[in-house]
Amino acid sequence: MKKGLETYLYSAVGIVAMIVILVAINIIAGRAKARIDLTAERAYTLSPGTRAILAKLDTPIQIRFYSTRGDNQMPVMLKTYAQRVEDLLGEYRQASKGQIEIQKLDPLPDSDAEDSAKLDGIEGQSLQLGSEPIYLGLSVSMLDQKEAIPFLSPDRERLLEYDLSRAISRVMTPEKPIVGVMSSLPVTGAQMNPMMMQMGRRGGSPPWVFLSELQRDFTVQTVEMTVDKIPDEVKTLIVIHPKGITDAAQYAIDQFLLRGGKLMAFLDPLSVLDPQAGQMGMPGMSGPSGSSLEKLLKAWGIGFDQTKVVADLAYVAQTQRGRAPTALALTEAAMNKDDVLTANADNLFYVFGGAFTGTPAEGLKQTVLIKSSLNSQLVDPMAAQFGGEQIISDFVSSNTEQALAVRLTGKFKTAFPEGKPKAATPPPAEGEKPEEKKPDAPADQSLKESAQESAVILVGDCDMIQDQIAVREAMNPFGGGQRMVMPANGNLAFAQGAAEQLTGDNNLIAVRGRASRERPFTVVKQMQADAESNYRSKIKELETSLADAQRKLTELQQSKGEGGQQFILSPEQQQEIANFRKKEGEVKQQLKQERKKLRASIDALENRIKWLNIAGMPALVAVAGLGLAMVRHKRRAAR
Repeated sequence: MKKGLETYLYSAVGIVAMIVILVAINIIAGRAKARIDLTAERAYTLSPGTRAILAKLDTPIQIRFYSTRGDNQMPVMLKTYAQRVEDLLGEYRQASKGQIEIQKLDPLPDSDAEDSAKLDGIEGQSLQLGSEPIYLGLSVSMLDQKEAIPFLSPDRERLLEYDLSRAISRVMTPEKPIVGVMSSLPVTGAQMNPMMMQMGRRGGSPPWVFLSELQRDFTVQTVEMTVDKIPDEVKTLIVIHPKGITDAAQYAIDQFLLRGGKLMAFLDPLSVLDPQAGQMGMPGMSGPSGSSLEKLLKAWGIGFDQTKVVADLAYVAQTQRGRAPTALALTEAAMNKDDVLTANADNLFYVFGGAFTGTPAEGLKQTVLIKSSLNSQLVDPMAAQFGGEQIISDFVSSNTEQALAVRLTGKFKTAFPEGKPKAATPPPAEGEKPEEKKPDAPADQSLKESAQESAVILVGDCDMIQDQIAVREAMNPFGGGQRMVMPANGNLAFAQGAAEQLTGDNNLIAVRGRASRERPFTVVKQMQADAESNYRSKIKELETSLADAQRKLTELQQSKGEGGQQFILSPEQQQEIANFRKKEGEVKQQLKQERKKLRASIDALENRIKWLNIAGMPALVAVAGLGLAMVRHKRRAAR
């Protein structure tokens, strides 16, 4: 009796002690703010880039999160997504060490919260005609700077962390970044040419829409192709089709990059829209139309063949001349879905572009942003212009995914280790005295390696951002005959996104694309596919047999009309028809049974998974408990 009382007493004391220990651990862990993220998609782990941006905060930031809370108003999908956004905001607040304040507001109709949402630029969305608008957006503010994300769409879940970090970065640096544009093409437009007008041709052209879009978000500065130094105020340089670029200009770009600038270059083995390449836009008629940054690429370990154009049968586009395997209509399958720049990119038009090869130099990391399919090859530019169907008929797949656009990050080394290239000195004319030797030039002051990490984005096609490819033009019926411009594809969105990423905080490049938390049951789907494959061949065989029987039966019935014997069948024909009808019935019955087995197999699989989910964990706990009880019993017996 006394021993049993002691046992109960010890058990009660043990339970109380366990509760006290658990409470103490929770309190200590809560104060320590330490967490372990065990989710497969790392839903509660911020990227190193985001943490680096938050580490720079020295002034408090307020984030106002507007979310409709009504049970009957917010769809379940949006309500679930709103909770995910709220969870991520909590991670930002914790990582900022008190520098970020989160304010949650429910913008009910005619409320102060709704007025605040409108002032912050948050847009309400009406899901049904006549229904109250719902809100799901946020505003980031620091002092007098403000950035808004008007509506947080679940479609951009992969970019949610990037969008938040970009908004925070923007309020931290309110000045408009200065972007330089260098090009051999008339990006800024062409002036009227009176002689061309007299010949009945249009003598001028407006600035590219790409340039106009850049001017909305940045201060754009034109940089000449003959420049020997990129202005210090330029933070990002966009080079478009640098045809015939000099060593001096490449040196200027080299030094610009080494002192912390960032570069985006649109190169091209065949610019079909280069007006200087030939008459009526026919490249090759008056000289080469390719472009590269040969010396810089070589120093970076990257190759770009100006004599080859990418052809791809998986992305063949339909043009005015017919099918063109070198004009690629790229779908999302060609995009790197793990990178924030291309995670949502789609519908790109890549025209007679090239491919990047090679292994990046030491200290550099390459990320392929856009790629071809395996069913691709490199072809001659001249054949690409005139032989669409011929290329298709002679096509030999390389079984290689060609890199169409890449990004290099890291610390770059100079492509000019001997310093600034010397200008060529012309020989003296006949009868002239040679120039006297000048005093030695000062010691080389050029940079040899970047002090901090930088980034370069390389695209193998420059035509993709020209107006003829990237936009559609129409006359605005309500604008007095003014030109109305609409995107023709995703080219401008990609180019603008790349420029925005480069002009932002360096750490934005390290912000990852988040995985969607709407994860498909891939294992279950694979098990279902395996179950179907076990029956599919048998079903296919029976369907073929049935079709063959029905075909022969039809032929016999049609043969009655030959020779004037529509109503007379020989005993052999009657027996044949009876046999085929019997076989048709048997095959149909077998098909029915096989499909029934298939459905039963899939249902059994689903039931097994359900029971595993429902009873698996309790069974595991019960087994663990029984095992622990047996161990304790053996220890007591040993005493």
